[in-house]
Amino acid sequence: MRLKDKVAVVTGAGSGIGRASALRFAQEGARVVVVDWKPEGGRETVARIKAQGGVAIFVEADVSRDEDVRRAIETAVNTYGGLHILLNNAAIQVFGTLPNTSEADWYRVMDVNLKGVYLGCKYAIPHMIAGGGGSIVNMSSALGLVGDPDLPAYGATKGGILAMTRAVAQAHGRQGIRVNSICPGDVETPILAEYFEHQPDPQEARRRVAAEYALGRIAQPEEVANVALFLASDESSFVTGTYIVVDGGLTSKCY
Repeated sequence: MRLKDKVAVVTGAGSGIGRASALRFAQEGARVVVVDWKPEGGRETVARIKAQGGVAIFVEADVSRDEDVRRAIETAVNTYGGLHILLNNAAIQVFGTLPNTSEADWYRVMDVNLKGVYLGCKYAIPHMIAGGGGSIVNMSSALGLVGDPDLPAYGATKGGILAMTRAVAQAHGRQGIRVNSICPGDVETPILAEYFEHQPDPQEARRRVAAEYALGRIAQPEEVANVALFLASDESSFVTGTYIVVDGGLTSKCY
């Protein structure tokens, strides 16, 4: 029970890494606030947590909206009496090279992926300070470290998350708040399925992507959730302002 009596907010928890992390946090004793803009996915996550004996509630919210994020954080505090963990996980992708990315699409990706992290931190930090500290985990990506020509907006947000993580960690470390990022490679999530669907031959694209990994496969959401659990727990008590790469060796090679 590594998160016993802790209160955790997880955004984008209606599927993928967010759902796996919410389930993992609950298994370790956290009371979880499941945040997603799709009610069906968020409620399903809560149902799964309760089915395994955990405690959770759902808050419908769009992380690009200031009022929605503030309400989600305040709901956690008002319901469970505090806030100890924030996993900023919600994200979207828009496909296309930079000249083919519309201004509207660019700003939508920025609003969800980067502004969403900013708003989460903005509203969580005061409550964490009041409670004596906490852990913020920001979901970046291997594409915050390397480039994909078809995902320039997504990559820009994920690189920005790494810079924001360092800045916030420096600002609030002495108030007991640790801030870290995770950089996953490809993970079996709806957002990856959408990527493959855009390819001329999805099955061949999947085979080709898996072959790029030193481990020869794509990750499962639970494998990233385990790293999120480590960063959320006191086991990482001297880890802040950095990132952990969870990419099966993808970025370790030259060619």
